[in-house]
Amino acid sequence: MRHRRKSRVLGRSSSHRRALLSNLASSLFLTTTGLAGQSDAKVPGRIVTTLEKAKEVRPLIEKCITLAKNSLQSLEEANKYATSASRGSEDYKLWRSSESWINWCNARTPFVNAKRKALSILRDKRATEALFAYVGPMFVERPGGYTRIVRLAAPRLGDGGTRAVIELVGKNDRIRKASSKPDIDSADI
Repeated sequence: MRHRRKSRVLGRSSSHRRALLSNLASSLFLTTTGLAGQSDAKVPGRIVTTLEKAKEVRPLIEKCITLAKNSLQSLEEANKYATSASRGSEDYKLWRSSESWINWCNARTPFVNAKRKALSILRDKRATEALFAYVGPMFVERPGGYTRIVRLAAPRLGDGGTRAVIELVGKNDRIRKASSKPDIDSADI
């Protein structure tokens, strides 16, 4: 019995399991931007895996997106104090010795910390960049529930494992169209 067991073992050691989950999360973020190879992602923002792996990677993905989403406010605050001078120029050196540089550093600190935390979870710099550049801004208005898991009908060939799709909500949503049926009043009958 699995009393008080928090997660699935997935038939792997703990280090192998952490690597598997971080690779799945990284591949989802990379498919969103198209940074993964053309053969890797048929549909952006969606990966196909087993149902158990999808259920295990979902909290990790949600945590990373929340990190990115919450850190965007501090980045906007830091941009108020930033300079457009090129590095090494006299204007840049003057900015570095001013009070606005200290304010810029203090405002940027939560963003840098969140990026480092996401990098320690994902273990991939390109996926972290994709998370903070594309995925985080997509969900600024959404309070949670960034992913969706959908079972696929056909089992995996070879061992018959249940396959599932894990995707980002809002990326591939179907939009319901209003029906074009004419309104019939009871007076017309």
